[in-house]
Amino acid sequence: MKNLQRRMGTFSLTMVGLGSIIGSGWLFGAWRAAQIAGPAAIFSWIIGMIVISFIALSYSELGAMFPEAGGMVRYTQYSHGSFAGFLAAWANWIAIVSVIPVEAVASVQYMSSWPWKWAQWTHSLVANGSLTGRGLAIASVLIIIYFFLNYWTVSLFSKANSLITVFKIIIPGLTIGSLLFAGFHAANFTSAGSIAPNGWASVLTAVATSGIVFAFNGFQSPINMAGEAKNPARSIPFAVLGSLLIATVIYVFLQIAFIGAVNPSMIASGWHHLNFNSPFADLALSLGINWLVILLYSDAFISPSGTGITYTATTARMIYGMEQNKYLPSIFGKLHPIYGIPRQAMFLNLGVAFLFLFLFRGWGVLAEVISVATLISYITGPVTVMSLRRTGANLYRPLRLKGLNVISPLGFIFASLVMYWAKWPLTGEVLLIIIIGLPIYFYYQAKVKWKGFRQNFMGGLWMVFYLLSMMIVSYIGSEKFGGRNILPFGWDMVFIAFMSLLFYSWAVKSGFKTDYFEQGQKVNDDLRSRENSTSSDKRNAI
Repeated sequence: MKNLQRRMGTFSLTMVGLGSIIGSGWLFGAWRAAQIAGPAAIFSWIIGMIVISFIALSYSELGAMFPEAGGMVRYTQYSHGSFAGFLAAWANWIAIVSVIPVEAVASVQYMSSWPWKWAQWTHSLVANGSLTGRGLAIASVLIIIYFFLNYWTVSLFSKANSLITVFKIIIPGLTIGSLLFAGFHAANFTSAGSIAPNGWASVLTAVATSGIVFAFNGFQSPINMAGEAKNPARSIPFAVLGSLLIATVIYVFLQIAFIGAVNPSMIASGWHHLNFNSPFADLALSLGINWLVILLYSDAFISPSGTGITYTATTARMIYGMEQNKYLPSIFGKLHPIYGIPRQAMFLNLGVAFLFLFLFRGWGVLAEVISVATLISYITGPVTVMSLRRTGANLYRPLRLKGLNVISPLGFIFASLVMYWAKWPLTGEVLLIIIIGLPIYFYYQAKVKWKGFRQNFMGGLWMVFYLLSMMIVSYIGSEKFGGRNILPFGWDMVFIAFMSLLFYSWAVKSGFKTDYFEQGQKVNDDLRSRENSTSSDKRNAI
C-alpha cells in the first residue's frame, strides 16, 4: 500500500497545531468565557492550558513513537485491544469531524451582523442563535471549499494553512492592541465586587464549556498529521507544545482586552447578560475602530476557515487510521495513487460534516458537545503511554519523557475533572456517543467471528465502568456543576481525583500485548530504520 507523503517540516506542523487552536475559538471564546466566569475567565484559559498540556505530553511521546496518519485513533488499540481502541477512536473522530461545520457556522454567525447598508440581507442568516436556510447554504459552500483545498495534495494544504495561520496571529494581535488602547475600563475587573462574580466554580465550568477545551483540542492535529512529517521525533513534540504555549499567550491577552473593552453599562446586571452575535466586531464598532471592524469581519472567514481546512485534512487521516484498525470498510483506507490523499475518507467526513451542520446550527451548543466528546479520547492517552512502557518496553522511543509516571495520572485526573466541570446533564451525553458507535464495533467483530473478543472486551471494560461512574458522580455532585448536591462542592473534586486514580491503575494494568501491537511495532521499526539511515548519511557526508 502506498505510504502518505512525508513533506511537512517542524514549522508546517506547528502552524497546523496553531491553525487548529486559533479558529472560531478566538472569535467567540473570550465572550463566552466572560459570560460564564466574568473577569476570572482569564484563569480559565491558564487552567485549560495546564490541563491540556499534561494530556498532550502523553500523546507527544506516542506521536513520536508511531508517526502515522490518524495516530490518535490507533494508539489505544495497540495497548488495550479493539474494544477500548474503538471507543476512544469513535469519540475522538466525532469530536474532531464536527469541528468542520462549527467553523463554517462561526463565519456565517459573524457575517450575520455586517453593519453596512448593502449587507442588510446578511441579517437574515441567523435567527435566535441558529442558522436559517440562507445561513446553512453559505455554511455549506464554506465546507465544500475546505474539502477542495485538501482534495489534491497535502503540499497545497500545508502551504495554504501556513499562510492563513500567520494571518490568524496578526489579526488577534491587532485586536488586542486596539482594544487596550481605545477603550480599556480597568474597573470592569472588579465592578461586581469580585474578580469572580459568578463564583470560582464558574471558572472551572468555563474551562469545559466556553470553548477553551474546544480550542485547545487543536493540539491533536500535528499528531494526526505525523504520517506526513519529515522528522516526526523532533517535530511532533515541538509542534504540539509550541502551538499550545503560543496560543495560550494570545488567548489570555484577548480575554484581558475583551473584559476591559466592554462598556460598563453592559455588565451592570451581571456578566451573564452579556450577549453578542459578533463579539469582537461589536466591541470595535462601539469604540469606533472602523478599520478593525473590517479586519475582524474578514478574519471571521479566515480564522475559522483555516481551522476548517486543517480539520478536513486531519479527519481524513483519522478515518484512514480507523480503517487500518478494521473498524470501517477497506475503501476508506485507499490512497490516491498520485496525490497520496485518502479521498474516500474525505467524502465520508464531508457527509458527516453536513449532517452536523443541519443538526447543530449554533456555535455555542456544538462547541459544548464537542468539548465533552473530546474528553473521552483524552483519558486514553495517559493510560496508553504508560501501558506501552510495560508491554512495549523494547519499542524505539525518540522522545522519552521524564516524570511520565507522574504526568500521566495527573493528566487522567485533570481530564476527569474537566468532564465533571462541564455540568450535568451535558456530561450524560457522553453515553449517547458510545451507544451510536457500538453497533458498528459489534458488526465488525461478528465479521471476524468474534476472534479474540473476550480478551479485547476485558481490556476495555475499565472504560465502560469509568464513563458510567463519571455520569453518576456528575448527577449526585455539587449543585454548582448541575448535580443533586449529594457530594458537596470541594469534596466532589476530591472524590473524583481518588476515583480517577483507581480507574487509572485498573486501566494501565488492563493493557496487554494485543494482536494489533505488531502493526505499531512495524511503524516503530520503520521510524528507527529511517532515523538510523539519516544519521548514517550525515556521518558519511562529514
